[in-house]
Amino acid sequence: MTKTNGRTSRLQGVISISSKGTGYVAIGGDKNKGQDPEIDFKHLNTALHGDMVEIILHPKGKNRQTAEVSKIITRAKMGFAGILEKENGLFFLKPDDTKMYTDIIVPESALAGAVSGQKVFVKIVSWKDPRKVPEGIVEKVLGAPGDNNAEMEAIAMEKGFAATLPDEVEKEAHRIKMHGLKEADYAGRRDFRKILTFTIDPDTAKDFDDAISFKQIEKESYEIGIHIADVSHYVKIGSATDMEACERGTSVYLVDRTIPMLPEVLSNDLCSLMPYRDRLTMSAVFILDKNAHVKSSWFGKTIIHSQKRFTYEEAEVALSATRRRGGNHEGRFEKALSILNNLAKKLTKERFSRGAISLDQEEVKFVLDSKGVPIKVIKKERGDSNRLIEEFMLLANKRVAEIITPKKNKGVSIYRVHDLPSKEKMVDLAFFLRSLGHKITLRDGLIPTYEINKLLESLEGKNEKDTVHRAVIRSMAKAIYSTVNIGHYGLAFEYYTHFTSPIRRYPDIIVHRLLDDYLKGRKVSEDKVHVFEAMSRLASDQEKRAADAERASIKYKQVEYMSHRLGKIFNGVVSGITEWGMYVEEIETKCEGLVRVRDMEDDFYIYNEKKLELLGQRGKKRYRLGDRVKIKVRSVDLEKKTIDYILV
Repeated sequence: MTKTNGRTSRLQGVISISSKGTGYVAIGGDKNKGQDPEIDFKHLNTALHGDMVEIILHPKGKNRQTAEVSKIITRAKMGFAGILEKENGLFFLKPDDTKMYTDIIVPESALAGAVSGQKVFVKIVSWKDPRKVPEGIVEKVLGAPGDNNAEMEAIAMEKGFAATLPDEVEKEAHRIKMHGLKEADYAGRRDFRKILTFTIDPDTAKDFDDAISFKQIEKESYEIGIHIADVSHYVKIGSATDMEACERGTSVYLVDRTIPMLPEVLSNDLCSLMPYRDRLTMSAVFILDKNAHVKSSWFGKTIIHSQKRFTYEEAEVALSATRRRGGNHEGRFEKALSILNNLAKKLTKERFSRGAISLDQEEVKFVLDSKGVPIKVIKKERGDSNRLIEEFMLLANKRVAEIITPKKNKGVSIYRVHDLPSKEKMVDLAFFLRSLGHKITLRDGLIPTYEINKLLESLEGKNEKDTVHRAVIRSMAKAIYSTVNIGHYGLAFEYYTHFTSPIRRYPDIIVHRLLDDYLKGRKVSEDKVHVFEAMSRLASDQEKRAADAERASIKYKQVEYMSHRLGKIFNGVVSGITEWGMYVEEIETKCEGLVRVRDMEDDFYIYNEKKLELLGQRGKKRYRLGDRVKIKVRSVDLEKKTIDYILV
């Protein structure tokens, strides 16, 4: 947004700050492409990374447009984790955040028992003069630097997630749990307790949001129930638990722990769809024919009794056993899984025929010792059982979104939306892919989705698959929550929402309430749209922070893992090329580190930006994305979360 006052241009935007303390504010528009105004350190005027700011443009010279911050509109965060240090009698925080360009002074009266050398979390309470350093207070002593609990809690708090819930919320949840399931809770619910029902989740899961029921109606007709924990039955609007869940927006999944959105007596017990227990659910029930076409649907409150808890691995074994026997089933669960798997594959095929994009990424998980030290890294396997559950959850989300959409635009709903990629990012992606030798076409500024899928499929098992996959994902818009429906580009759905995970996502609780209103004929007043839009924005922001925390915890464990393997040799794949070196990802653990140009001593290497390669000037050796290389771990920096490799 631009405001002009005489010859002074004032603009608003979110500021990004580099590790060197230089700021950039994206102001948009084709004229400004690649030329976001640059703000040097002395003109930041206390602005921090992620803040919404107002800037004043300086007179345009021959070089890049510069500016200065004139006002802080909203702060992104004021709390920072780091190590408390003491110098000349003064205590100060050395922040972990590389984008935090200044230390924070902590008066002795605000130490909260912390001593120099400890890892602490500090909140800035005063910073009016940009010529001085900010002043803060210690909100929590986290422990010793390098201690697993201290580091994980630091990551969570940096992103705005307290490790514990307020006492008031815990006490309220315990009262709900003590009330338990009463006879009155069963009233008005469709009873599925005698129908075959089960859950499929990771082996480490403690909360079970969703269950599937299966019943054969005719020879080639099936009733499939997608049953979701009825959290909104227990968590009432305006309660302490509800307000805390709304603020958190989501559960946070770090390497070694979950920071739940709801108290564990609800998330892991009363609301969780555990086996052999009656549980209250909100359900989407479909009659599907043999081709996975939906013949009819029903939505409403239900009660279920799960008869089995499958892990993904167990479900995979059952499916494999059925395949080995040529489709013959030994038991009722195997039969249900086999039929559901065949139906899911047909749903997937239809989705991709409509233009959905394959964006599954390879992930790793850590095996930790009793002190939280990573001793092994394992690739997460995605089999048919994962895709089976995913496909039926997508079906439920899509159909719920369709029915709670206000008719004639009267009313309010919440959607999970995914915008078209920007044409600028698509052009950059096409350039990148062509530099790797792939034939790419642009139609109306976009690479057709079928072409992206075909390319990713052709790279299966090849070195550059992950690198290309990452580039495709980075070119996409981010999915967010909104009251304005623009569809979901990645899934190729006109209507989509989140209905299936209310234990760990607040928007799903809202959708359950909206569905209940729809089923009871209650209309949500249009004057509430601003309330729902504010909740959507908050949920989107919290989701991003949670994802950042998860990535940071993984990165920390990867660096820690390699810190115990200095001098060891590994196989790697070139994942990034820059003028200062190339990034290499170790194949098994996906630990990414930097091979610096200055350490490539066999030749003098020059960065070729057009071909995205490093070229040796004498021997003409080239290093390109996807190349396999042998690397040795040279050094790691746990504070900066970086790994340095050298080529072998």
